[in-house]
Amino acid sequence: MAKYVIKRILLLFFTLFVIMTICFVLIKLLEPNEILDVTQAEREEAIRDALGYNEPILIQYLIYWKNILTRFDFGVSFQIDYLGSVNGIIQDRLLPTILINVYALIFSVPLGILLGIAAALKKNRWQDHTISTLVMLFVSVPSFVYAFVLQYFLGAKLGWLPIQMAPVSQTGGYFTWAMFESMILPILALSFGSIASLARFTRAELAESLTSDYMLLARAKGLTKGQATMRHALKNAMVPILPSIIAMFANILSGSLIIERIFSVPGIGGLYIQSIQELDYNVFMAVTIFYTFIGLAANIIVDLSYGFLDPRIRMGAKK
Repeated sequence: MAKYVIKRILLLFFTLFVIMTICFVLIKLLEPNEILDVTQAEREEAIRDALGYNEPILIQYLIYWKNILTRFDFGVSFQIDYLGSVNGIIQDRLLPTILINVYALIFSVPLGILLGIAAALKKNRWQDHTISTLVMLFVSVPSFVYAFVLQYFLGAKLGWLPIQMAPVSQTGGYFTWAMFESMILPILALSFGSIASLARFTRAELAESLTSDYMLLARAKGLTKGQATMRHALKNAMVPILPSIIAMFANILSGSLIIERIFSVPGIGGLYIQSIQELDYNVFMAVTIFYTFIGLAANIIVDLSYGFLDPRIRMGAKK
């Protein structure tokens, strides 16, 4: 197990290095950003010289890595926040992304599992058919479609909720009721797909567990259907379900590019699109690295979680 973990971590950093190298080289082949502020031209030129902008690409790449490894410095922004630290820009955008995704998970995980359990227990009955039909509908529709529908009906037509996320200057902070109210629509837009996926997965796994031989043995020992379901079927069904939930939690930092853009959420997803539109190369590189690392780390966490949830599973074990 230890060898497997070390191997996966080394593979993670190797993959990250390859992606960083490709992105860095491709960005340097583009036209460099022009100096925006004439009054700070000397300061910007000094920063560019320190980052090796007048040197060959290889030297620039070595300086880039040196700054990351020694100071965890991803450079400065030349467009979004003129000469501001990229690290500071990302830190400012993290909290809204985390809050919206955490709220969405808190809402979607219990509801998705409960719907899946209900469908499995009422298999081939009208409850199962109703839930399965709704699940297929919500799984098939992209989240940005829900976003537009929610904005139109709950926001524009009925006026129950704000269409856009409110600026923190108007609400007095991220942990106020006014801010949470403005987050409800993006939370719902992010939740529908997760609820449907979890419900479908839970229903499939639990329905299979309910027809297993160990359930017949449990009933033969005198357990009621409810006791056998809770003690055996549900416990075994959770082994493949929980890693998917762990992956959802591991990915809360990455956010949603489209949803954040639609609802004007000042998060990481919106920052990524903005960096592309405004050709802010340093911000784009930093956010790309951020997304790549989160995705690779989530895959490792999911793989390792199987071994911790079920002792019979040992990753990397020889047959």
